[in-house]
Amino acid sequence: MNDITREAMPYDLVIVGAGPAGLAAAIRAKQVAASLGVDLSVCVLEKGSEVGAHILSGAVIDPRALDELLPDWRRDGCPLAECPVTSNHHWILTRKGKWELPHVLLPPFMRNKGAYTGSLGNLCRWLARKAEALGVEIFPGFAAAEVLFDDRGRVKGVVTGDMGVRRDGTPGPNFQPGLELHAKYTLFAEGARGHLSKRLIERFDLRAGKSPQVYGIGLKELWDVPEENHRPGMVVHTQGWPLGSDAWGGGFIYHQPNRQIALGFVVALNYRNPWISPFDEFQTWKTHPAIRAMLKGGRRVAYGARAINEGGWQSVPKLVFPGGALVGCAAGFVNVPRIKGTHTAMETGMLAAEAAVHAIAAQRVGDELVEYQRAYEASWVEKELRLVRNAEPLVAKFGGTLGTLFAGVTLWLEHLGIRMPFTLTHEPDHEQLLPASYFVPKTYPKPDGVVSFDKLSSVFLSNTHHVEDQPVHLRLADPDRPIAYNLPLYAEPAQRYCPAGVYEVVETAAGPRFQINAQNCVHCKTCDIKDPTQNITWVAPEGGGGPNYPNM
Repeated sequence: MNDITREAMPYDLVIVGAGPAGLAAAIRAKQVAASLGVDLSVCVLEKGSEVGAHILSGAVIDPRALDELLPDWRRDGCPLAECPVTSNHHWILTRKGKWELPHVLLPPFMRNKGAYTGSLGNLCRWLARKAEALGVEIFPGFAAAEVLFDDRGRVKGVVTGDMGVRRDGTPGPNFQPGLELHAKYTLFAEGARGHLSKRLIERFDLRAGKSPQVYGIGLKELWDVPEENHRPGMVVHTQGWPLGSDAWGGGFIYHQPNRQIALGFVVALNYRNPWISPFDEFQTWKTHPAIRAMLKGGRRVAYGARAINEGGWQSVPKLVFPGGALVGCAAGFVNVPRIKGTHTAMETGMLAAEAAVHAIAAQRVGDELVEYQRAYEASWVEKELRLVRNAEPLVAKFGGTLGTLFAGVTLWLEHLGIRMPFTLTHEPDHEQLLPASYFVPKTYPKPDGVVSFDKLSSVFLSNTHHVEDQPVHLRLADPDRPIAYNLPLYAEPAQRYCPAGVYEVVETAAGPRFQINAQNCVHCKTCDIKDPTQNITWVAPEGGGGPNYPNM
């Protein structure tokens, strides 16, 4: 289908992704253009059916970047303003009990003072309205499928995905070719493990001299709970049970407006035991007496999952390349100890937008926005990430107990101005699995249908939908490898690391068969990250497909 004639639409600035980074970039671009008297055309592409449809985060948000972008947001109808954080708790769980880590032991920057909790998806919907009021064109339901390059190898825009393509790759009766969006500069704000960002990092060798990016998988649910169980603004983080020594991570419980609790569980994807199922660890965690008590009389109303960047300062790649830049979680600016990334994502989007608008005003096109790279290196984002750079690797190396202790010591020392003379590095997540025969298979409690549930009923609550007759967007480099290699060596871990039941090993008369239920995919990208031979590649399906998260 390479001979298709496509309509081309020119813009000054194209932004891929309507998350917090992309929308902050769009707003800042228009603000700077107005201050310079420049007529600037800005387009934002969003693969979800609407802005916010694919947005999932805890979320406790530091408003620092939002204060810079839109200082009046608290008085301007922003939904985030409804619920400031009122109390912080850190629980260490055992099987039946818990003890609370005194907050005084944590460095001040870990204490959520001045933070807010709420739906990041609803914040993005509000930011989108602000962007459109400034003249930004936002196109939801249009996935960026390919990067366009000019004859000098510079990025010159993107191509949106074709619509109405049959599973065999041929045009269907409702076929509509994708559009070419041409830009003087293109900002990629796709979120963690974006499929175009991944290709750009490889093409331009942006990770040269950097540590590999590493990830966690975050699973989240929303619950409506009775008034007597609701404490608006209460924030709880947990570690310990049910995870053992073969994995690390923890849970979160955020009491948000309207008698809702957002709760979830994060498992670092560097675990070695292929029998681990992050989804089942999450469901088991909810059966703890302290958590079950919060959910008593409540009703689960939403579910979702998403990969989270955990590499930090040493894993941030070079941000710029000819014609474009990486912003937000496409580059990986999550502050793991603080469990926050929205403020850093927004700030980097704003820094990139400022550099792009000034370049356009100076009649530049398609070069490297070196000003953005320099601005990041001089920013509070860089300083914040550098301060905590050794925390995640210490926990990964020494485990949840000793690692947390060592990480805490380094965080306090760095906070007090005593710079550690070392920076620990990471190993890729997909290289960490050991053979399944090294471990006893894990058995998880059967879901009780009250606080714990199965995968398929959970996917139903994510409102996930994909057009059935379209090419499978989970590509296997070698279709035989799951059964011939992964099954005997690792008991095919895709069955367990996927939180949506996409991958199955089906027993047939001819032997086991690897089945991909692509219609279940919630776009978490875990398979693209954790597959031990990197045999699975996630690409964007037809625009508008995937989850439709309401208030996540």
